[in-house]
Amino acid sequence: MRSRNPVFSRRGFSRDNGYAGFNAAPQAGGPAVATQANPYAQGNPYAQPAGNPYAQNPYAQQDQQFGAPPQAPPAAGRMTMDDVVIRTGSTLGLLVVTAALAWALLPVDDANIGRSYGIGIGAALIGMVLALVQSFKRKASPALILSYAAFEGVFLGVVSSVVDNRIADGAAMQAVIGTMAVFAGVLIAYKAGWIRVNRRFYGFVMAAALGFVFLMMVNLLFAVFGGGDGLGFRSGALGVVFGIVGIILGACFLALDFKQVEDGLAYGAPREEAWLAAFGLTLTLVWIYLEFLRLIAILNSND
Repeated sequence: MRSRNPVFSRRGFSRDNGYAGFNAAPQAGGPAVATQANPYAQGNPYAQPAGNPYAQNPYAQQDQQFGAPPQAPPAAGRMTMDDVVIRTGSTLGLLVVTAALAWALLPVDDANIGRSYGIGIGAALIGMVLALVQSFKRKASPALILSYAAFEGVFLGVVSSVVDNRIADGAAMQAVIGTMAVFAGVLIAYKAGWIRVNRRFYGFVMAAALGFVFLMMVNLLFAVFGGGDGLGFRSGALGVVFGIVGIILGACFLALDFKQVEDGLAYGAPREEAWLAAFGLTLTLVWIYLEFLRLIAILNSND
C-alpha cells in the first residue's frame, strides 16, 4: 500500500502494486529485485520471451566473456541518471533562489516580522497544496513541481531568516551543512550496500514517520488550544530527541529516494519520471533542513 501524502509518498516508478518495484521485475538486462511484472515491460523493445532473454542480444557474448550479466543497449526516451541530476538541480536551484530573495526582501525586524512571517506561512500552505496535487496526479507535472519549489523556497527563506537573525546566528548555514552531510553519508552508505532498502525497511520507515507526524500534530493542537509548547515535543530535552529522530527519518527517506531512482533506471522508466525523482528528493531535503534548523533553534534557546 502506498501513501499519497507528499512527504511520505515515495511513489517509485511502479504504478501498480508495491513501492519502487518491490513487487516488480526489471527489464531485460536489469538487476532482478522481485517477481511480478515490470510496470514498464509493456512496449519494452528489449523484453524477451521465455528462455534465454539475451539470445538475440549482440552484446551478450562480450558481456559474458567478462563474467558480467549481459545488458541491453539503452532505449530512447528512457530515464537516465543525467535526467535525474538535471531536474533535481533545477528544482533545488529554484528553491534556493526564491529562498534567497525572500531572505533579502522580507525583513524580520520588529516592524516587519508579522507581515513577513504571514507571507512565509501563506507560501508554505500554497506549496503544500501544490505538493498534494502532484502526489495525486498519475504523471509528473514539471510546472507543479517547480511551482512547489518556488513557494517552498519563500517559506524556507523567511523561517531561516527568523531563526538566523533572532535566535541563533549562523543557524541557516549550519542547517545547510548538516543537510549536505546527511545526503552525502546516506548516498555513500547506500552505494556501499550498508543500507538495504526492501519491503521491511519501507514498512518500518512509513510506520515510524506516521507515528512521528501524528505526535507532532497532537503537540501542535495542544499548543494552539492550551498555549505554551504543547506537550513539549518541540522544546527542551524532549525537543532535541524528536529533532534527532526527525533527521534520522529524513535519512531513511533519502535511502528510499535512492532506491526509487535505481529502480527507475533498471526498469527503463520514461524520461519524464525523472521529475518524480526530483520531487521526492526535494521533499526529503526540505524535511531534513527544517529538522536541523529546528534542532539548532532549540539548542540555542536553551543556552
